[in-house]
Amino acid sequence: MPFNYYHRLSRRDQRAYRESDGVATISLPRAGDLASSVQAVRSALGAEDRPALRLACQEFVDAVNDQLHAPPSNVRVLAARPSRNWGELHGLYEPLDGTASARITVWMRTAKRRQVVAFRSFFRTVLHELCHHLDYEHLALAESFHTEGFFKRESSLFHQLVTTDP
Repeated sequence: MPFNYYHRLSRRDQRAYRESDGVATISLPRAGDLASSVQAVRSALGAEDRPALRLACQEFVDAVNDQLHAPPSNVRVLAARPSRNWGELHGLYEPLDGTASARITVWMRTAKRRQVVAFRSFFRTVLHELCHHLDYEHLALAESFHTEGFFKRESSLFHQLVTTDP
């Protein structure tokens, strides 16, 4: 069942939406090989070390892109989330534009209290933005819509990489 905005899309975009909705998983060929990268993200976030967190996220994203033969994407980790009357921005994906690599931006602190985001929330945000990249570069989708399939792909990656929380 499509989300409400589906009916406002052009026919071309509705086709792209349906195609995206039909893909429920992204399988990592060697998910276990990424355990140390996931742990590095967890540790750097827990230490509140933004430079180390950026490096750990970049190494993790590079490893996923390598496994899936997707082009690289640059990761930025910024401090407190931006916020307005619409809420907080958790992450942002900026696709390739022909001259620059795609960019994933995530924020490590909440907007209001400036508290470090919980690992599961932070890591899911990284995966969410990485899924946008993989939609374009791995699955070759025309658009990266927030479909039910998109959220299933994000969850499939999470469950391959994070089996339990210590």
